[in-house]
Amino acid sequence: MRFWPGPESTRLTLETESAVGFQTFALNDPLRLVIDLPGHVTGGALDQLAARIPADNPLVVRARSAQFKPDVVRIVLELRQPVSSRVFVVPPAGEYGHRLVVDLAPEGPAASLAAPVVEAVPGPGELLPPQATAPAAVPRAPLAQMRPEAVRPEASRPVADPRFDRLVTIAIDAGHGGEDPGARGPSGLIEKEVTLAIARRLKALVDGEPGLRGVLVREGDYFIPLQGRTARARALQADLFVSIHADAFIKPDAAGSSVFVLSENGASSAAARWLAKRENDADLIGGVRIDQKDVHLARTLLDLSQTASIQDSIKLAGHVLGELGQINRLHKQAVEQAGFAVLKSPDIPSILVETAFITNPAEERKLSDPAHQDQLARAILGGIKRYLSENPALARPSKVTRLDVQVQPAASRDRLAAAL
Repeated sequence: MRFWPGPESTRLTLETESAVGFQTFALNDPLRLVIDLPGHVTGGALDQLAARIPADNPLVVRARSAQFKPDVVRIVLELRQPVSSRVFVVPPAGEYGHRLVVDLAPEGPAASLAAPVVEAVPGPGELLPPQATAPAAVPRAPLAQMRPEAVRPEASRPVADPRFDRLVTIAIDAGHGGEDPGARGPSGLIEKEVTLAIARRLKALVDGEPGLRGVLVREGDYFIPLQGRTARARALQADLFVSIHADAFIKPDAAGSSVFVLSENGASSAAARWLAKRENDADLIGGVRIDQKDVHLARTLLDLSQTASIQDSIKLAGHVLGELGQINRLHKQAVEQAGFAVLKSPDIPSILVETAFITNPAEERKLSDPAHQDQLARAILGGIKRYLSENPALARPSKVTRLDVQVQPAASRDRLAAAL
């Protein structure tokens, strides 16, 4: 049993040895979500359920489980407010077995759970339904620090600055999180913790630059679907999107930093193709439910406008790669391209930075070092500043503003034409 709490959403995961069926319904007075698990008995992790719920969780007051029938366990989540709930199953993926996932997100102030909604899934041995999309709500939760020296997120600076029409927003995406730990190093270092530590350092550095604002896509240890990461960046009106990762390979001698952009025509190398598949499979590991078929149609239409964004992304990636080459060995001397789902923002230049190989013992030690994390963050910032200084573009809605550090708000020139 795993509980991933956050101020804006909460996830409860039950991992089982075999496929599990379930039934759910909601009750009022008090607000409750009830989950029945046929074919199970209490004991083990179920007995730890109440202890797993933090007293300050904004959605769940308490939880309990009991033997409702001889062959049915009932789980009851008492709620603080009306919620939008998703309960679904995920087949085995990565290091995980069968999972029952409960996602909770707050509803609007007028929402009500008065009308019970019953959802059922076939029991063990029967055909499982297709996966479906987890709620789009982006949670925020504190991460258990990897090291005491890890940088904590600072309060966001005001979005207004009298010297500028607006601040250039950099969306900083710490790869993986929650149910998806990412890669693991030989000594046990976990990618999701490294990426968040570097992302926090990068945000602090970006916020220290005149005219720039850093925003963390993932602020704590929780899972966000790949599509949800790009949606979060778009909601923030980000000018650039930087996804931070730590590379992995089956051989421990693979080493070096890489920077990737989206490819529309296949990966630039076999290794890039392998890496893109591994990262895109994160949704399978984290547990995503896909039930909106029109999403694929919308994505296809958006892909038609992707070319200009990719060209801007290549420029940004080239500058970041050059800066990384000053502090670390490069795995490839040129920017690579692959079909990373997290980079498919047609209107935001987007890059994916593989800081080093966490599966390489020497590079794993460097990734765990706060001083090296800071060097990596500074290198990424250096590349961003070089790109912005050489690519003046649109300040919303139509005025270009030069910054004190010769950095200008970033946007595709095609977006300028579209705005006019």
